[in-house]
Amino acid sequence: MNFRIAYPKTYSIFRFAATLIMIVVSTANSAKAENKPEKQLSDESKFCLNCHGKARYFLHDTVSGDSVKMHMYVELRIDQTKYQNATHGGFKCTDCHSADYSILPHPVSAKIEAKYTCLDCHGGDEQYAAYHFELIDEEFQKSVHAQKLGSDFDCWSCHNPHTYRVTGDKEKVDNKVAMNNAMCLNCHGNPINYESLVDKQTPDLINRHEWLPNQALHFKNVRCIDCHGAQNDSLNVAHMIKPRSEAVKRCVECHSTNSILMASLYKHAVSEKRSTYGFYNGVVMNDAYIIGANRNFYLNAFSLIMFAVALLGIAIHSYLRFKKQRNHGNK
Repeated sequence: MNFRIAYPKTYSIFRFAATLIMIVVSTANSAKAENKPEKQLSDESKFCLNCHGKARYFLHDTVSGDSVKMHMYVELRIDQTKYQNATHGGFKCTDCHSADYSILPHPVSAKIEAKYTCLDCHGGDEQYAAYHFELIDEEFQKSVHAQKLGSDFDCWSCHNPHTYRVTGDKEKVDNKVAMNNAMCLNCHGNPINYESLVDKQTPDLINRHEWLPNQALHFKNVRCIDCHGAQNDSLNVAHMIKPRSEAVKRCVECHSTNSILMASLYKHAVSEKRSTYGFYNGVVMNDAYIIGANRNFYLNAFSLIMFAVALLGIAIHSYLRFKKQRNHGNK
């Protein structure tokens, strides 16, 4: 009995769960590889994490003197280790949040404060000019997320300010893939987060990608944005997410010498290898092997010459045998 045909829904759920486990394991391995936290928490941050770093906390009423043990909502919990390792981990809480949060319990006015965007801090600053934050915002505004969800979707919908860590050029590719895909799956693989933004049921990602061969291998080695994002030469990461109908589906777009992955996922490696080795396709000697893409122009030319020489040798050999047999038959 073919289990896939007999129980298609169970089969899809199983495959999706296996893919999620693979991504989680990759992310966990990446975290284990990190050394001790790079940044030290401020006293203010430590004070805040006394509540926000725990599953439960005590709330003390300064008027009545009563205390009660409260449950900390998951979305308000902050992992101290991840925060210390995050890009913004060296900041004090009130660098971004209202000083009114130092009042316990927090006043309602603090809870409805406007959130900062990336441009509020990084826009127009020469120190961050190389990251092109203004261009990132332009690209994001044209993305399917911004177009359909408007103000409900912003920078922090993908980049959690308490845990997001910028991956450097030297970061291993599989770590980059795991971290980036985890951002996408935080909504598209999480019914609670997805359905709180979109008034529809969470899509079955396995069935949606049924056309893709070796799904688990692709999900493990390629980022969602490599197929669903419009690449921009000036940006390290695509921020203009295209509609589902415009996603990459042709194999040749990746598995060729002009692979789009060389302009996205392997952009830095391509530049480095080409400047060092002068290869026609720059990722021949790193951990990125893509069938049909990792070609060297000179090796290709040499292979064609050798093939032509072999054919010529066969032709000459055949001609000489034919001539010899013909001469032998005439005797």
